[in-house]
Amino acid sequence: MTDTVPYYEDFMEIKKKIWSMLDNAVKDRISPFRTPVFICGDQSDLDGRIVVLRKSDQSNNIVQYHSDIRSDKIEKLKANKNAAMLFYDKDEKIQVRLKVECIINHKNDITKESWSKTQHISRKCYLVDNGPGTESDIPTSGLKPELDNFDYTKEQSEEGYKNFTVIQCKIKSIEWLYLAAKGHRRAKFNLENNKDTWLVP
Repeated sequence: MTDTVPYYEDFMEIKKKIWSMLDNAVKDRISPFRTPVFICGDQSDLDGRIVVLRKSDQSNNIVQYHSDIRSDKIEKLKANKNAAMLFYDKDEKIQVRLKVECIINHKNDITKESWSKTQHISRKCYLVDNGPGTESDIPTSGLKPELDNFDYTKEQSEEGYKNFTVIQCKIKSIEWLYLAAKGHRRAKFNLENNKDTWLVP
């Protein structure tokens, strides 16, 4: 790239920027890219929710997050493994849309590795008696009182592993939008056929 061409008009530099933001979001808890919207389902029942980005792997074109095997999105992904993810950083004025193909990992080497890195405080999510979305007669966290108050050991938290799931999202395409007062820029990167395309914003 020459000095006269800004980064947002160079495909290679844009891709570097996108992956830099994704990589940073895994480590930086306050990064806007850390909590994308994940959308899955089918034409009759589309559903979206916020997830927490846990891994960014450019060499394999994968991003991943954690879930509970009892979550209703698991059945949706079993029926249709195609999904979308939406990231937006207000300060950077960058929106990134991913089309992905999802792999559900449960009780395998991938979940073992991720579980070993999951902090004590975060394991609480997987200790609820009933799965996320289960109806309740009262307002509840789904946890027993002692668990709600973090009154449990790391060893006791191992009980949650049976519910722990890692969703790997294999990226098929990336759509990038940069909002600029002097003129927006938009591009699409098809990772399945390595085709880069400029789009009208």
